[in-house]
Amino acid sequence: MSAEPERKFGVVVVGVGRAGSVRIRDLRDPHSSPFLNLIGFVSRRELGSLDEVRQISLEDALCSQEIEVAYICSESSSHEDYIRQFLQAGKHVLVEYPMALSFAAAQDLWELAAQKGKVLHEEHIELLMEEFAFLKKEVMGKELLKGSLHFTASPLEEEKFGFLAFSGISRLTWLVCLFGELSLISATLEDRKEDQYLKMTVQLETQNKGLLCWIEEKAPGLKRNRYLNFQFKSGSLENVPNAGVNRKIFLQDQDIFIRKLLGQVSVEDLAAEKKRIMHCLGLADDIQKLCRPK
Repeated sequence: MSAEPERKFGVVVVGVGRAGSVRIRDLRDPHSSPFLNLIGFVSRRELGSLDEVRQISLEDALCSQEIEVAYICSESSSHEDYIRQFLQAGKHVLVEYPMALSFAAAQDLWELAAQKGKVLHEEHIELLMEEFAFLKKEVMGKELLKGSLHFTASPLEEEKFGFLAFSGISRLTWLVCLFGELSLISATLEDRKEDQYLKMTVQLETQNKGLLCWIEEKAPGLKRNRYLNFQFKSGSLENVPNAGVNRKIFLQDQDIFIRKLLGQVSVEDLAAEKKRIMHCLGLADDIQKLCRPK
């Protein structure tokens, strides 16, 4: 991406938590992208400015001629509303996953993006991690008999981050990218409110009838850990070597987004990515319905 750009896209970052702060840092790095120009950030907190970047109101960001791109880095429950507002205002959107907390809402947002002729990009940094590259190579060409992916961590507020199948959608995305489209067999939820303990257990099946078990377990004091075990016809794979710090994965994601802005990603690749994202959101939606029947 070293070619001198003919133009720069003005960017606003919405939400300045962990992801938003990294996005601002990357956008301020003079080597990060000659195609983007950080104009300001939007936050519900009154911050004035951050690292010499000015705070602007949501209304001003939506109306500004200078701003053509919005990075949505707020909590998941607000993604849908922000995406809708910025697309309606004629801006391109990059959003941290998940773009919405229901399949129907996501479908609606894609349609709006198409109608407005704007790029809607959902970040999936988990696919840019060294661990995932290792797994992809290990799994290539092998037939899965059965496998499990078990993730533990301390609880997240469901009001902000959505049901476990949505807040943990990066794990589901790994499974889909490794083994292809999956069918949902069953999903159960153990919910002990008094201990703030949640355990979602999902049984999935690959198109070749391989069985996968995905578990998300959350409780106070539980360390962030990922345990995996895949049994193939030709042997097994248990856990992934620690690949160390995944540096610059947000920058890599930004580069993918820029290629979309510049029209450098094929229609086929865009369609395949959208299909995968919607497949995962559809599964998450179905899992939630089984675990939390209305």
